[in-house]
Amino acid sequence: MFDSIRKLIKSLLYPLYERRLVRSLDFSKTPHHVGVILDGNRRWAKSNPTSHDPHGHKAGAGKIIEFLGWCEEAEVKVVTLWLLSTDNFKRSEEEIEELLKIIGDTVDQLAATGRWNIKPVGALDLLPEWLEQKLSALKPVRNDGVEVNVAISYGGRREIVDAVKSYMSQEAQAGRSLNDAAADLTTEDISKFLYTAGQPDPELLIRTSGEQRLGGFLLWQSATSEYYFCEAYWPDFRRVDFLRALRSYSVRQRRFGS
Repeated sequence: MFDSIRKLIKSLLYPLYERRLVRSLDFSKTPHHVGVILDGNRRWAKSNPTSHDPHGHKAGAGKIIEFLGWCEEAEVKVVTLWLLSTDNFKRSEEEIEELLKIIGDTVDQLAATGRWNIKPVGALDLLPEWLEQKLSALKPVRNDGVEVNVAISYGGRREIVDAVKSYMSQEAQAGRSLNDAAADLTTEDISKFLYTAGQPDPELLIRTSGEQRLGGFLLWQSATSEYYFCEAYWPDFRRVDFLRALRSYSVRQRRFGS
């Protein structure tokens, strides 16, 4: 009885709180690029045993379109969503197959909206052929709106290794020696070959579920990012949680790593 009353009170108060948060935000200070580690699906499933979603991946996928709508409202330009890490392949074959199918369906749903350009970022060669082909076939559909990076089979160290390999390959094709190419290598050269090349680095990185680490997410790009760690599991992540993250970012004095 008490829990029901408490939930009712929260449901009545949160819309008021959201409106107050929106009024307090300066959207001129909205981060252009937000990265999100969608963490906590499995723990959410354990805390919701009647959900018929044993690993929580369906619930997590169902939150994505809603979240991107919030990003549009806040005038965010680029969003990177970490859906699957290279380390996730250590999970059981059954769970990985389920997760890959849900990811494939999610990408289809995102593309079907026509609202966003969807860009896969990650080591796509590690994925099954059907998913790699689906992701490789994605094309830009508009010149405005939020750019959505779906980080699938992604690892920050692997990204940097791939960037260096691509640079060295380009130099070799131009007829340069390995020693000369290595001597001239700069941070700008590596940035040109990252999965997110051409996009601004993320100003804000959000991780749900209470874990306070990045786990290699956007390892190179996050050198000067601000971090926001949220206790809510990803399927429970609310608009008010997102607004809190934006408020936290807007009041920070950014020192860009100094």
